[in-house]
Amino acid sequence: MPSVIFRDRAKAGERLAAALAQWRGQRPLVLAIPRGAVPMGAIIAERLGGDLDVVLIRKLGAPGNDEFAIGAVDETGWTYLAPHASSTGATRDYIDRQVARELETMRRRRAQYTPARSPLDPRGRIAIVVDDGLATGATMRAAVQAVRQQSPARVVVAVPVGAKSTCDEFRGVSDEIVCARTPEPFSAVGQWYRDFSQTSDEEVRMLLEQHASGRRAGRIRA
Repeated sequence: MPSVIFRDRAKAGERLAAALAQWRGQRPLVLAIPRGAVPMGAIIAERLGGDLDVVLIRKLGAPGNDEFAIGAVDETGWTYLAPHASSTGATRDYIDRQVARELETMRRRRAQYTPARSPLDPRGRIAIVVDDGLATGATMRAAVQAVRQQSPARVVVAVPVGAKSTCDEFRGVSDEIVCARTPEPFSAVGQWYRDFSQTSDEEVRMLLEQHASGRRAGRIRA
Protein backbone atom coordinates (compact mmCIF):
# COMPACT_ATOMS: atom_id res chain seq x y z
CA MET A 1 0.00 0.00 0.00
CA PRO A 2 1.27 3.52 -0.81
CA SER A 3 1.92 5.95 2.04
CA VAL A 4 -0.73 8.60 2.62
CA ILE A 5 0.50 12.13 1.85
CA PHE A 6 -2.43 14.31 2.97
CA ARG A 7 -4.76 13.91 5.93
CA ASP A 8 -7.61 15.53 3.98
CA ARG A 9 -8.38 18.21 1.40
CA ALA A 10 -7.91 21.00 3.96
CA LYS A 11 -4.31 19.97 4.59
CA ALA A 12 -3.74 19.65 0.85
CA GLY A 13 -5.14 23.15 0.37
CA GLU A 14 -2.75 24.55 2.96
CA ARG A 15 0.19 22.91 1.19
CA LEU A 16 -0.89 24.38 -2.15
CA ALA A 17 -1.47 27.83 -0.68
CA ALA A 18 2.13 27.86 0.55
CA ALA A 19 3.40 26.74 -2.86
CA LEU A 20 1.41 29.54 -4.54
CA ALA A 21 2.57 32.31 -2.20
CA GLN A 22 4.16 34.29 -5.06
CA TRP A 23 0.66 35.33 -6.19
CA ARG A 24 -0.35 36.80 -2.84
CA GLY A 25 -1.22 40.46 -3.20
CA GLN A 26 -2.04 40.16 -6.91
CA ARG A 27 -5.75 39.39 -6.39
CA PRO A 28 -5.70 36.05 -8.22
CA LEU A 29 -8.92 34.35 -9.23
CA VAL A 30 -8.96 30.83 -7.81
CA LEU A 31 -11.11 28.56 -9.96
CA ALA A 32 -11.81 25.24 -8.29
CA ILE A 33 -13.11 22.18 -10.13
CA PRO A 34 -16.18 20.94 -8.20
CA ARG A 35 -16.77 19.34 -6.08
CA GLY A 36 -13.69 18.05 -4.31
CA ALA A 37 -11.35 20.94 -5.11
CA VAL A 38 -13.63 23.64 -3.69
CA PRO A 39 -12.63 23.21 -0.01
CA MET A 40 -8.96 23.58 -0.91
CA GLY A 41 -9.73 26.40 -3.34
CA ALA A 42 -11.41 28.32 -0.52
CA ILE A 43 -8.27 28.01 1.62
CA ILE A 44 -6.02 29.10 -1.25
CA ALA A 45 -8.18 32.11 -2.13
CA GLU A 46 -8.26 33.25 1.50
CA ARG A 47 -4.51 32.84 2.03
CA LEU A 48 -3.66 34.66 -1.22
CA GLY A 49 -6.23 37.42 -0.84
CA GLY A 50 -7.94 36.35 -4.04
CA ASP A 51 -11.44 35.60 -5.27
CA LEU A 52 -13.03 32.16 -5.43
CA ASP A 53 -15.27 30.63 -8.06
CA VAL A 54 -15.80 27.29 -9.75
CA VAL A 55 -14.91 26.23 -13.27
CA LEU A 56 -17.50 23.69 -14.28
CA ILE A 57 -16.04 20.72 -16.10
CA ARG A 58 -17.40 17.21 -16.31
CA LYS A 59 -15.39 14.11 -16.93
CA LEU A 60 -16.51 11.77 -19.71
CA GLY A 61 -16.20 8.20 -18.50
CA ALA A 62 -15.39 5.15 -20.57
CA PRO A 63 -18.15 2.69 -21.51
CA GLY A 64 -18.71 0.41 -18.55
CA ASN A 65 -16.24 2.34 -16.37
CA ASP A 66 -17.32 5.87 -15.44
CA GLU A 67 -14.23 6.39 -13.31
CA PHE A 68 -11.83 6.01 -16.25
CA ALA A 69 -11.71 9.34 -18.07
CA ILE A 70 -11.74 9.38 -21.85
CA GLY A 71 -12.26 13.13 -22.01
CA ALA A 72 -14.11 16.07 -20.51
CA VAL A 73 -16.56 18.82 -21.45
CA ASP A 74 -16.94 22.42 -20.25
CA GLU A 75 -20.01 24.62 -19.78
CA THR A 76 -19.91 25.88 -23.37
CA GLY A 77 -19.92 22.36 -24.79
CA TRP A 78 -16.24 22.38 -25.79
CA THR A 79 -15.09 18.78 -25.55
CA TYR A 80 -11.66 17.27 -25.07
CA LEU A 81 -11.17 13.62 -26.04
CA ALA A 82 -8.09 11.75 -24.87
CA PRO A 83 -6.05 9.83 -27.47
CA HIS A 84 -7.13 6.54 -25.88
CA ALA A 85 -10.87 7.29 -26.11
CA SER A 86 -11.55 5.16 -29.20
CA SER A 87 -9.74 2.15 -27.76
CA THR A 88 -12.30 1.96 -24.92
CA GLY A 89 -15.17 1.33 -27.33
CA ALA A 90 -16.55 4.86 -27.06
CA THR A 91 -18.52 5.57 -30.24
CA ARG A 92 -19.55 9.02 -31.50
CA ASP A 93 -23.12 8.33 -30.40
CA TYR A 94 -21.94 7.28 -26.92
CA ILE A 95 -19.85 10.44 -26.55
CA ASP A 96 -22.72 12.67 -27.73
CA ARG A 97 -25.03 11.14 -25.12
CA GLN A 98 -22.42 11.59 -22.40
CA VAL A 99 -21.83 15.23 -23.37
CA ALA A 100 -25.56 16.02 -23.34
CA ARG A 101 -25.95 14.44 -19.91
CA GLU A 102 -23.00 16.31 -18.43
CA LEU A 103 -24.07 19.66 -19.91
CA GLU A 104 -27.39 19.29 -18.14
CA THR A 105 -25.58 18.50 -14.88
CA MET A 106 -23.44 21.64 -15.25
CA ARG A 107 -26.45 23.85 -15.98
CA ARG A 108 -28.10 22.55 -12.83
CA ARG A 109 -24.98 23.01 -10.71
CA ARG A 110 -24.27 26.56 -11.91
CA ALA A 111 -27.80 27.55 -10.91
CA GLN A 112 -27.29 25.88 -7.55
CA TYR A 113 -23.78 27.11 -6.74
CA THR A 114 -23.99 30.79 -7.74
CA PRO A 115 -27.70 31.59 -8.06
CA ALA A 116 -27.34 35.30 -7.29
CA ARG A 117 -24.49 36.18 -9.64
CA SER A 118 -22.76 35.39 -12.91
CA PRO A 119 -19.45 33.51 -13.01
CA LEU A 120 -16.48 35.71 -12.08
CA ASP A 121 -14.61 37.04 -15.11
CA PRO A 122 -10.93 35.95 -15.36
CA ARG A 123 -10.14 38.47 -18.11
CA GLY A 124 -6.75 40.05 -17.46
CA ARG A 125 -6.30 38.25 -14.14
CA ILE A 126 -4.06 35.52 -12.76
CA ALA A 127 -6.33 32.47 -12.93
CA ILE A 128 -5.34 29.59 -10.65
CA VAL A 129 -7.18 26.42 -11.65
CA VAL A 130 -7.28 23.95 -8.76
CA ASP A 131 -8.15 20.26 -8.55
CA ASP A 132 -7.52 17.67 -5.85
CA GLY A 133 -5.15 15.73 -8.10
CA LEU A 134 -4.09 14.84 -11.64
CA ALA A 135 -4.38 11.31 -12.95
CA THR A 136 -5.10 11.33 -16.71
CA GLY A 137 -5.48 15.12 -16.74
CA ALA A 138 -8.55 15.05 -19.01
CA THR A 139 -10.72 17.18 -16.74
CA MET A 140 -7.97 19.73 -16.12
CA ARG A 141 -7.25 20.07 -19.85
CA ALA A 142 -10.87 21.03 -20.46
CA ALA A 143 -10.76 23.42 -17.51
CA VAL A 144 -7.67 25.19 -18.85
CA GLN A 145 -9.27 25.47 -22.28
CA ALA A 146 -12.45 26.91 -20.78
CA VAL A 147 -10.49 29.52 -18.81
CA ARG A 148 -8.19 30.45 -21.72
CA GLN A 149 -11.20 31.34 -23.86
CA GLN A 150 -11.87 34.18 -21.39
CA SER A 151 -8.48 35.88 -21.86
CA PRO A 152 -6.82 35.69 -18.44
CA ALA A 153 -3.36 37.22 -18.02
CA ARG A 154 -1.97 33.88 -16.90
CA VAL A 155 -3.28 30.36 -16.25
CA VAL A 156 -1.72 28.50 -13.35
CA VAL A 157 -2.63 24.84 -12.78
CA ALA A 158 -2.35 23.81 -9.13
CA VAL A 159 -2.80 20.34 -7.65
CA PRO A 160 -1.51 18.78 -4.42
CA VAL A 161 -0.64 15.47 -6.05
CA GLY A 162 -0.44 14.00 -9.53
CA ALA A 163 1.15 11.48 -11.82
CA LYS A 164 4.55 12.84 -12.80
CA SER A 165 4.02 12.25 -16.52
CA THR A 166 0.68 14.10 -16.44
CA CYS A 167 2.09 17.03 -14.46
CA ASP A 168 4.95 17.27 -16.97
CA GLU A 169 2.46 17.42 -19.86
CA PHE A 170 0.83 20.50 -18.35
CA ARG A 171 4.03 22.48 -18.70
CA GLY A 172 3.01 22.81 -22.34
CA VAL A 173 -0.70 23.36 -21.62
CA SER A 174 -0.70 26.00 -18.86
CA ASP A 175 1.54 28.97 -18.19
CA GLU A 176 2.64 27.36 -14.94
CA ILE A 177 2.04 24.04 -13.19
CA VAL A 178 2.29 23.60 -9.43
CA CYS A 179 2.15 19.92 -8.59
CA ALA A 180 3.16 19.64 -4.95
CA ARG A 181 3.88 15.90 -4.95
CA THR A 182 4.42 13.38 -7.77
CA PRO A 183 4.63 9.96 -6.11
CA GLU A 184 5.37 6.84 -8.15
CA PRO A 185 3.74 4.54 -8.95
CA PHE A 186 0.51 6.53 -9.36
CA SER A 187 -2.87 4.94 -10.03
CA ALA A 188 -5.57 7.09 -8.42
CA VAL A 189 -5.81 10.48 -6.72
CA GLY A 190 -7.76 9.24 -3.69
CA GLN A 191 -5.05 6.81 -2.62
CA TRP A 192 -2.90 9.72 -1.36
CA TYR A 193 -5.53 11.07 1.07
CA ARG A 194 -6.49 9.53 4.39
CA ASP A 195 -9.91 11.18 4.12
CA PHE A 196 -11.13 11.48 0.52
CA SER A 197 -14.84 11.59 1.29
CA GLN A 198 -17.15 13.30 -1.17
CA THR A 199 -17.84 17.02 -0.99
CA SER A 200 -21.56 17.80 -1.19
CA ASP A 201 -23.23 20.33 -3.48
CA GLU A 202 -24.44 22.16 -0.39
CA GLU A 203 -20.89 22.46 0.95
CA VAL A 204 -19.75 23.91 -2.39
CA ARG A 205 -22.56 26.49 -2.35
CA MET A 206 -21.81 27.38 1.28
CA LEU A 207 -18.06 27.83 0.72
CA LEU A 208 -18.63 30.07 -2.31
CA GLU A 209 -21.13 32.20 -0.41
CA GLN A 210 -18.93 32.42 2.70
CA HIS A 211 -15.96 33.57 0.67
CA ALA A 212 -17.99 36.14 -1.25
CA SER A 213 -19.45 37.46 2.02
CA GLY A 214 -15.97 37.71 3.52
CA ARG A 215 -14.72 39.72 0.53
CA ARG A 216 -17.70 42.07 0.71
CA ALA A 217 -17.15 42.59 4.44
CA GLY A 218 -13.44 43.25 3.91
CA ARG A 219 -12.36 40.31 6.08
CA ILE A 220 -10.26 38.81 3.26
CA ARG A 221 -7.51 41.13 2.08
CA ALA A 222 -4.46 40.71 -0.10
